[in-house]
Amino acid sequence: MSKPISDYAIVGDTHANALIARDGSVDWLCWPRHDSPALFLRLLDDAKGGACSLYLDGVQGTDRRYLPDTNVLETTFSTAGGRARLTDLMPVNPPDPEPDEGPDGEGESRLIRLLTCDEGRVSGRFEVRPTFDYARRPCTAREQAGTVLFEAGDQRLRASASCPFTVRGEAADCTFALEAGQTLYLILTHGEDGQAAEIENIEGARHCLDRTVAYWQRWSGRCTYRGPYREAVLRSALCLKLLTYAPSGAIVAAATAGLPEAVPGNRNYDYRFTWMRDASFTVTAFVMLGYVREASEFLRFLREADGSFGRDTRLLYGIAGEPPPEEALHHLSGWRGVGPVLIGNAAAHQDQHDIYGELLRALCGFLEAVRYDPPEKVNDRLPEVLDNLTARALACRDAPDHGIWELRTERRQQTHTKAMIWVALDNAARIGRNIAGVPPEKIAAWEAAAAEVRADYLARAWNPRKRAYVGTYETDDLDAAVLRVVLFGAIDADNPRMHATLAAIERELGAGDLLYRYRMPDGLEGREATFTPCAFWRVSCLALAGRTGQAKATFERLIARGNDVGLFAEEIDAASGEQRGNTPQGFTHMALINSAIRLQACIERFGLSEETAEQAAE
Repeated sequence: MSKPISDYAIVGDTHANALIARDGSVDWLCWPRHDSPALFLRLLDDAKGGACSLYLDGVQGTDRRYLPDTNVLETTFSTAGGRARLTDLMPVNPPDPEPDEGPDGEGESRLIRLLTCDEGRVSGRFEVRPTFDYARRPCTAREQAGTVLFEAGDQRLRASASCPFTVRGEAADCTFALEAGQTLYLILTHGEDGQAAEIENIEGARHCLDRTVAYWQRWSGRCTYRGPYREAVLRSALCLKLLTYAPSGAIVAAATAGLPEAVPGNRNYDYRFTWMRDASFTVTAFVMLGYVREASEFLRFLREADGSFGRDTRLLYGIAGEPPPEEALHHLSGWRGVGPVLIGNAAAHQDQHDIYGELLRALCGFLEAVRYDPPEKVNDRLPEVLDNLTARALACRDAPDHGIWELRTERRQQTHTKAMIWVALDNAARIGRNIAGVPPEKIAAWEAAAAEVRADYLARAWNPRKRAYVGTYETDDLDAAVLRVVLFGAIDADNPRMHATLAAIERELGAGDLLYRYRMPDGLEGREATFTPCAFWRVSCLALAGRTGQAKATFERLIARGNDVGLFAEEIDAASGEQRGNTPQGFTHMALINSAIRLQACIERFGLSEETAEQAAE
């Protein structure tokens, strides 16, 4: 039986990530980078998927946390004989000095596990069983100089520990018994050169722990948010940092592939790529928290991935090269038997015209944060970038598209897309007024076009019968994405029609504090769960409308829905409260950050209103 998605915490080194369950099992790991084929994937198949498992004798209870202000995970097990503490980390080594551009930390493609007996006596065993290339390649395991080397062609994993291994077929285990004060280490090292692990004793492992803790605490210390939700905001920021790929500056949408959005259903996508929309929104979140360097790194990635200066900007990118085509892994059963597990992503070939607004909003926010004195790669030919992106936005202002939700149906005239075209033009004009090389008449033309686009969607998206701005022109379909454009100023929050739209969305798409994205046919099987970012967008709309008391109460209930270490997947099942979809998902965590910041600003502006939803509707 698959473990609940909320069971998983994440550790990483800004190159790759591992997902670790409450029982101490590493059930997902892709090495050497986020989009590499998984070698541990019990997450998606209990039987075929490998793992690095911990089996403690007589476990009675489990508790866990991250070490303060870090991505180092600590799990405490109470057993019949004592208490044990498991510390998991992927080492990060900060360069000295830190470069102006490029990675601010070097990974080692290594996972370190330290098990300490804090009280009494604990016993059990670790088992290491990799299943390389999504369990498509058999491996050999052999002892070598006190370690175990697992090989599958050119793919290798080495396991070393302070207790001896026993090889059993394609797996190896080590049995231990620890007294109070004793510590065992287990180290997994990825590599294709077959060299022995460099860490050979507990002192070396502890040195890596200390250095990694110092890296994360120094990074966390740069967070400028000082509001009442700092713990949730900082955990979200730390999660987003783990979703970055330091060598290129890319940002993946989530750490996993194949976790279902609908049970049953076929919405089992691979999120280990860079979506322009998600990454741009992440840039905005980073900037709002003072992490300007991470924002700059993503813009560096974009310049290097798209050498056309905006002429050929795409929806989706691989983190270091072209993304692979979508492929179904039919040999895997999927989480709770929901298949097929998909790798690659067919959305790469869709038309989603909102991306120009996403990118220009992120660029504008970044430039304002650095007072229009950006790094050379961001500043290079900036007027040309504005020309190209606005030209593309204008060229598709009347064109249908697949939209933010990547519907696998016919293209539609979608309100969110049209509003984001306004965002593109509006932000291009803002940038143009603050840099050299953009003629005033061009700025005026963008502003005039923006006014036309805005007037058009405000008229055509309004549905008198529904008393709401609908998601698609000339339909009755409500869409929670309409809430999102309010956050960009594309619809005024105090517009009476927007008040009515929020009420309609709450009524027809709401499930308590949660929201479904839409109810319309989307060309896919199954009914998906509620989409967590939409719930945070609703909080922001409530706050911007002056309903700060309701917004605050809703926000606090929402952040309590994260798992025990503050992480969110993409969706939440309204009936059971269980997490659904890929995890942890960047879009959810960036929405949480933006909502927290906006809520605080609105409370400072409006005070703490106690207006109820019924009073607002009147």
